[in-house]
Amino acid sequence: MPASTTGAPETVWLLGHNIRWRLAQALAHSDHRVGELVEAVGERQNLISYHLGLLRRAGVVSERRSSHDSRDVYYSLNLGGLRNGLDQGLTGLHPTLRMPRLEATPASTQGSLQTRLLFVCTGNSARSQLAEAIARDVARGTVEVASAGPNPAGIHPMTLTVLKELGLPADHLRSKSIDEVGGRFDFVITLCDVAREDCPPFQRGADVIHWSLPDPAQSNDSRRELRQAFKGTAEELRWRITFLLPAVVAKGSDPRVLHRRSRA
Repeated sequence: MPASTTGAPETVWLLGHNIRWRLAQALAHSDHRVGELVEAVGERQNLISYHLGLLRRAGVVSERRSSHDSRDVYYSLNLGGLRNGLDQGLTGLHPTLRMPRLEATPASTQGSLQTRLLFVCTGNSARSQLAEAIARDVARGTVEVASAGPNPAGIHPMTLTVLKELGLPADHLRSKSIDEVGGRFDFVITLCDVAREDCPPFQRGADVIHWSLPDPAQSNDSRRELRQAFKGTAEELRWRITFLLPAVVAKGSDPRVLHRRSRA
């Protein structure tokens, strides 16, 4: 008796189109504006905007106005939602095709030069401090993590409150300038649009990634709502970092990358 058949899940159908697949590839690496996606994909802006609209309405892609210039919009890939949609498609095809779960801690890099990761936001007071603490917790020593900002402004008190509630140590954290952290970084992740668009170029050879996150400290709401804004930022950072770190460790273990770092 033949098995019953159904149409492809929406996520699978959406990614089956060449332009949407290439958009997802570009956004899997970093958040981007439309003009940057036009350049990356090599198609007309009206086509890019149309396909972004389809991805956005399906919840695969989200958009947010730039905090640097409100005329700009940053697009980001919903990796968690995308993973779930692809999971449904795979298990709908065959129950044994479900994707393995992400490990909370990447594979050990023992015996290799440690990959260095830098998180940047303008004041190094909230987003980048949260990211540093969360990345240290997720990485478990497999990568070296730091944070900094072009205009360090001290750590926001709510940053420390939320980290304490999450059970993450914060004693080692302090607000630092980019010049102070120094050295060579393999990955630089900017977390605010101002830092991304106004900062001087980072060192050559670093893989520069942008995550367009609103500043939770900008809220004029009550302390309870401010706390929720910080917790929401921490939750998004943990989700993004969980997807990022296995790729960081894998790239850092590449013999070509190790050779370049050993000569630096």
